[in-house]
Amino acid sequence: MKALLIIVGILAVGFLVIQLLAMRGQRNIEMYPYTTIKTYDDFEIRKYEASLFTSVKLPSNDYKTASGKGFSILAGYIFGGNDKKEKIAMTSPVAMTMEDSMTMMFMVPKKIKKENLPQPDQSQIEFREEPEKIVAAIRFSGWANNEKLEEYKAKLTSALDAEGISYTNKFYFLGYNPPYEMVNRRNEIIVELGPAVYNKI
Repeated sequence: MKALLIIVGILAVGFLVIQLLAMRGQRNIEMYPYTTIKTYDDFEIRKYEASLFTSVKLPSNDYKTASGKGFSILAGYIFGGNDKKEKIAMTSPVAMTMEDSMTMMFMVPKKIKKENLPQPDQSQIEFREEPEKIVAAIRFSGWANNEKLEEYKAKLTSALDAEGISYTNKFYFLGYNPPYEMVNRRNEIIVELGPAVYNKI
């Protein structure tokens, strides 16, 4: 019994150390830059800066399938799967378009220009320049899955409709935490707003 308690104690300490290191790592990671324009009860309006992404299109709209496959491909590229065997720093959040064929995207660190990016070993990886955009964002915690993505997409559209704010059909999921981080998980659904809203800001 005593040995079991010692093992449980060691595992608990190890778990806490991993979570603390993960949280510290998140504080130092480069983020997709945005400015909060207005905050509502359930969502906020943001302006994102134009940014460069590596991306891969996946033949699935199932979150679990697409996220696992997409992360493996893009992580392989930034961890050295390119013509220069060069490592590129991870950024946050990981973005996924919410379409019939999902596209996963990793933001390229701002210091790296498109012309200086190494060429990927895997041909399905593309470089994608996302323009400046105005979006509405809703946040949720815990682990993302298909049901939660649809639930919070519906909550966001309902809240926007209630406020009379026009929006497009360009929805994205943003995930901020590595898979091994168990606490303080941050997820978001964002949608690009309509031209009428953009012109007012």
